[in-house]
Amino acid sequence: MSPVRLSTELVGIGRVGSPPQPPSKVGGDGSFGSQLQTEIMKQAGVTFSAHAQKRLEERNVTFGENEQARLGAAVDKIQQKGADKSLVLLDDLALVVSARNRIVITAVDSASAKDSVFTNIESAVIG
Repeated sequence: MSPVRLSTELVGIGRVGSPPQPPSKVGGDGSFGSQLQTEIMKQAGVTFSAHAQKRLEERNVTFGENEQARLGAAVDKIQQKGADKSLVLLDDLALVVSARNRIVITAVDSASAKDSVFTNIESAVIG
């Protein structure tokens, strides 16, 4: 009988003792980590519901990068306090925001906000 020879290769794993392979790319244009970071950054922003967008358009209100940054900071504060539905006052705008979902539910300008009552909110932030 001939002696048994052991192979240094394992099927599906590669050579025993070979250096670790670099992480594979996901999607071809970036690593998993960079794609995850991109998704996190998307979620860090605050979006507007269709209703809120319509209200802003009806009132010819533009929402620039500065206002977006201030709104994001206000939503961060709301989340830190553990609240969800909140009224955020930015300049001449009153925005009802779901902090948990990071979405503006509705928007009202100062002219339309007179004699308005905001219900089902847990907090208010002046931004």
